[in-house]
Amino acid sequence: MAEVKPFSVVSTFAGCGGSSLGYKLAGGNVRLAVEWDDGAAAIYRTNHPGTDLFHGDIADLSVEDALARIGLKPGELDIFDGSPPCQGFSIAGRRNIEDQRNQLFREYVRLLRGLRPKAFVMENVGGMVVGKMRILFAEILRELKASGYRVAARKLNAADYGVPQSRVRMIFIGAREDLEIDPTHPAPTHAPVSAAAAVQGLRLDEAEVARLIEIGNTRKAYSMWEFLKPGQNLTKIGLKVGFNGVRVNPMRPCPTVTKSLGQLGMYGLMHWAERRAFTIAELKRFSSFPDEFDFGNDYTNAAERLGNTVPPLLMKAIAAHIRTTILEKTR
Repeated sequence: MAEVKPFSVVSTFAGCGGSSLGYKLAGGNVRLAVEWDDGAAAIYRTNHPGTDLFHGDIADLSVEDALARIGLKPGELDIFDGSPPCQGFSIAGRRNIEDQRNQLFREYVRLLRGLRPKAFVMENVGGMVVGKMRILFAEILRELKASGYRVAARKLNAADYGVPQSRVRMIFIGAREDLEIDPTHPAPTHAPVSAAAAVQGLRLDEAEVARLIEIGNTRKAYSMWEFLKPGQNLTKIGLKVGFNGVRVNPMRPCPTVTKSLGQLGMYGLMHWAERRAFTIAELKRFSSFPDEFDFGNDYTNAAERLGNTVPPLLMKAIAAHIRTTILEKTR
């Protein structure tokens, strides 16, 4: 049997490296990652020491510099990846159509047109097709197609791909027009994995648990925990702003892990059996990271990075599908 050649990847808006890990699990070689946030970049470097990291503003990375770093010519890269910041689209946020973060996809498109990869993946929140944000969704789709790609966009739930978390995201997949391949999305690969099953056998840091319990017993956000049934959020008991405050149902996938979990004492996910937030080790399991993936000792930074990440097993499924349906047909 012939040896399978690893496919090449450039990952922009790379965060802590969830996408990169997914690509690697699917047989990819991530040649370059781009991330500006200091906390995310530090975690990325720790866990992906063999990947060239451009730590800075994507606007400062030229096409020529990117090509030199990856050692390829335009058209030779296999997959160009990116998750432009999505806060302006998020249902959980204010959904400001003028939010400048909504325009960062233009930097993604600039590099896409310069690198001309065989395929691309762009991830964003499902809320970008709700209400007035559909205008921006249509604009993004138009720009991607105008870049010379056939494009398919579809919501995927990470829970359908082995991730113990209900996390719905819009996934754009593109195939370069000259390849004459219509891109598709991977079919679900897994039955839902419950939150309880995800953390089974996990050894927790006793000091971290004690600190979280202390916070849970002293801050208002957790004061209604005992009145919630597993799976209920705080709106069930009359708090209009409490839909993010959820006592997690252990028999179902964890609800979406969000960046706000890093702000302890704010409304967020709560353990089903103890009045507390989840440890970083538990959040890693919910996001399909291996236990050895090192998020450091800063709880806030780690939780925020987990809230922004693309779950590795979701990206593994997407990457494996692209490899089979696009890349292997071009070789």
